[in-house]
Amino acid sequence: MAVVKLVLARLAQGVLLVFAVVVLNFLLIHLAPGDPAQVLAGEFGGTTPQILAQIRATYGLNHPLWVQLLTYIGHVARGNLGQSFYFNQPVLSLILQRLPATLLLVITAQVSAILAGTMLGVIAARRPHGWLSQGITVTALIGYSTPVFWLGIMLLIAFAYLWPIFPIGSMETIGFEGGIFHEALNILHHLVLPAFTLAFVYLAQYSRLSQANMLETLGSDYIRMARAKGLPEWLILYKHALRNALIPVVTIAGLQFSQVLAGAILVETVFDWPGMGQLTYESILRRDYPLLLGILLISAVVVVVVNILTDLSYRLIDPRIGAGSVTGVGYGT
Repeated sequence: MAVVKLVLARLAQGVLLVFAVVVLNFLLIHLAPGDPAQVLAGEFGGTTPQILAQIRATYGLNHPLWVQLLTYIGHVARGNLGQSFYFNQPVLSLILQRLPATLLLVITAQVSAILAGTMLGVIAARRPHGWLSQGITVTALIGYSTPVFWLGIMLLIAFAYLWPIFPIGSMETIGFEGGIFHEALNILHHLVLPAFTLAFVYLAQYSRLSQANMLETLGSDYIRMARAKGLPEWLILYKHALRNALIPVVTIAGLQFSQVLAGAILVETVFDWPGMGQLTYESILRRDYPLLLGILLISAVVVVVVNILTDLSYRLIDPRIGAGSVTGVGYGT
């Protein structure tokens, strides 16, 4: 029952946040310099006053801003995200075509960074002054200071051009035919470089965070008591200490999911990954307001859902944490 109340409370907060995101994004985008009617008129080959007036009337751009806002909120409440100016297709349909590729990239990168970073941090915590701990520190500094797009370009040059181990881009090999298993392997082959590029910065951060938390946990009284009882070191490390050390890592992972989602835009552009990143770039370039608003809305919903799951995961990591005591990690969009 407590879990149900927690979920309902988080859902209510999430709905309010998404509504605020819808209003704020609409106002910011429409108040920004530039006229989508002129962009569309340029695509049609002319920018006469008659053509501009017709385009504004067709897409409702001739109404006052507050009328456009209320109309848009009403459409969103009914699940209608509008029609793309440039692609002339429903916005929701365009996003749903690209969303699975982006989620595959982001979730793979996030999970890989958490698992690999946590394990490196645990290993380094056992010997805080050893060469591995120093190596993790250096890796973290490199990860923090390396631009994602630059790392992606370097990986493409190294492992797709000089040593052609991985494909140079896209999500699948053109003309590839095979069963489900072979198709999955083909996608996985294309996924390695973009996922590693996106995960590298966060892998270094999670390793440092888990190492610091493990060092603090290993110095606590209950760990000393467990060692005094003669419990095996692996049991102390992975069953007792790791569970407590994971809570801050999960908190940071929930907060940073929105940053990983934003970083995917650059990674998808570098690796020609057919996700929402390229769609976002095209919508900004062409002043496609409905498409850009739809992408921002869906991204906000995904971030809210991930943060709700993060709240619930606390109970799985440490059952001593009650649902009523979980304060939440916030909804960073």
